[in-house]
Amino acid sequence: DDTTVRAASAISEGLFDHKLTKEEKKIAGPAVHYSLGTGVGGLYGAVAEVVPEVTAGAGLPFGAAFWLVVDEGAVPLLGLSKGPTAYPLSTHVYALASHFVYGLTTEIVRRSVRNAI
Repeated sequence: DDTTVRAASAISEGLFDHKLTKEEKKIAGPAVHYSLGTGVGGLYGAVAEVVPEVTAGAGLPFGAAFWLVVDEGAVPLLGLSKGPTAYPLSTHVYALASHFVYGLTTEIVRRSVRNAI
């Protein structure tokens, strides 16, 4: 199972004493992934209202920080993946690039919502 499925399984088993079926994992993994991304993106938008400096770099530093804290830090510390040295550099580069896209998209959405208000 990937990291998001492991997280969903841990939540399901820890809170509900329920072991996810294969079909439930197909739904729960992406739900965890998108819930975390949406929640952190919302937090970014709220912080940007108070500390506009966080929007510097069009969201790219935000994406990099999210990658570093979550992918490289919290996920291994929680036992949801192996440590960062267990993966090839290409895996880290791909994940960082993906989080750059996430950060940029989050900033574009934040600006669009902010300008629509």
